[in-house]
Amino acid sequence: MQARGFVALLVILLAQFSGSVYAQGGGMSEYTLGSGDVIRILVYGEDDLSVESQLSDAGTLSYPFLGELQLLGLTVGELQNKITQGLLGDYLIDPKVSVTILEYRQFYINGEVEKPGGFPFQPGLTIRKAVSLAEGFTERASKKNIFVVSDNDPTSTPRRVELNSPVQPGDSITIEQSFF
Repeated sequence: MQARGFVALLVILLAQFSGSVYAQGGGMSEYTLGSGDVIRILVYGEDDLSVESQLSDAGTLSYPFLGELQLLGLTVGELQNKITQGLLGDYLIDPKVSVTILEYRQFYINGEVEKPGGFPFQPGLTIRKAVSLAEGFTERASKKNIFVVSDNDPTSTPRRVELNSPVQPGDSITIEQSFF
């Protein structure tokens, strides 16, 4: 009986740890959820409460018993707490909730690249890597006039960046034309 309890505790701890590492990979611990993110919510021992879903354009998700949840701007940890608190008491005595990000929302790159468009975000992504995903610079591309508008910037002000600057999900990157 003690061995079974130990194994159950070990499984819960591993699920929590692996979810946190995956969601945080590459310094993403403060990553905030947004429309287009695909997440997995696992509730240990409650298969009917475990879901995989993409956040709506409004940043919401329909969840059993709790209804439509507004997730826009929450971190993975905040979402885990929100679901745990929502299930606690009325539905479960001691819910063990794990949240992982399965797929980050896209970033966009346009201007002087061979293949402009939207691409899946990857933790650790830089402008240089984003350009590679877009099949490289065109011959007219400026490697100094690169601008980013962040998805979470309410002013939508383009800011000049370097090739080694980090890219965040939802960013719009513009590679301008060189004059020489």
